[in-house]
Amino acid sequence: MTRLDVLQAALESVLGSKIKKLVRDRGEITITIAAESYHEIARTLRDDPSLNFEQLIDLCGVDYSSYKDQPWDGLRFCVVTHLLSITHNWRLRVKVFAGDDEMPAVASLNDLWSAANWFEREAFDLFGIIFEGHLDLRRILTDYGFIGHPFRKDFPVSGHVEMRYDAEQKRVIYQPVTIEPRENVPRVIREDNYGGLH
Repeated sequence: MTRLDVLQAALESVLGSKIKKLVRDRGEITITIAAESYHEIARTLRDDPSLNFEQLIDLCGVDYSSYKDQPWDGLRFCVVTHLLSITHNWRLRVKVFAGDDEMPAVASLNDLWSAANWFEREAFDLFGIIFEGHLDLRRILTDYGFIGHPFRKDFPVSGHVEMRYDAEQKRVIYQPVTIEPRENVPRVIREDNYGGLH
């Protein structure tokens, strides 16, 4: 029995029907769970001695609206969490889809793993995913006056507003984007005998 077999058996024994989907691929296990039981399952993954995921090593948002450039039939926003058990030397990927595409929200894991704090702020800032129970959910990468969430697939490539320092007013000002859309076509140079080859 491999370590992955042991992990899968432990997950199925402890979580049972709470696992909506389990995928084994490239030596890793990914489970998909329901948003309403996300926090409870995360606590179990951390505290159950047969699982013992002491560390949250990554958390990110995903916009599935045009996943793999194909139409997507399902909820749009997903939170993907990567957990590590030092005790058992195994990893787990946990996926949870926010139940509402208009106002995506899932529970915060910050009270379980303090490492979730800035990761959740980043997913909020870039995707607009709300982490319920997070005590300091504010933008972390974009400016406080920024409009929208730039990693959403429907966010305009050039954005909405730009900010710059105005020397006359001696302050930072916001103004509509002034970038002219353009298409760059790479210039290809073909030479006979390039590099001395015949």
